[in-house]
Amino acid sequence: QVQLVESGGGLVQAGDSLRLSCAASGRTFNSNVVGWLRQAPGKERELLAAITWSGGRRFISDSVKGRFTISKDNAKNTVYLEMNSLKPEDTAVYYCAFKFGRTMTTHHDYDYWGQGTQVTVSA
Repeated sequence: QVQLVESGGGLVQAGDSLRLSCAASGRTFNSNVVGWLRQAPGKERELLAAITWSGGRRFISDSVKGRFTISKDNAKNTVYLEMNSLKPEDTAVYYCAFKFGRTMTTHHDYDYWGQGTQVTVSA
């Protein structure tokens, strides 16, 4: 079992920044993957970024590259999603998720999910 607790969402204005946190606990291995995904109303779930539990490999989707950064604090077992230059189209529920698999770029095979945190960007 792996437990994930997200925090950091909120209401911001276009151009602002936010940092989302995902605190993880449970049975993990360095090769496991933590991802950040989002889902906006009426849209499919989208993978934004992923990082191995060791922090050694990272993936950023082209859709947010240059604005979003994923990182991990190994001492705190926490994965962060730093979001800059936010746009109204970034409005969505953001989820962190964990998988035992090693594939960085797929979104359908996560094993555990956080509760989600709402990010709303006003124009």
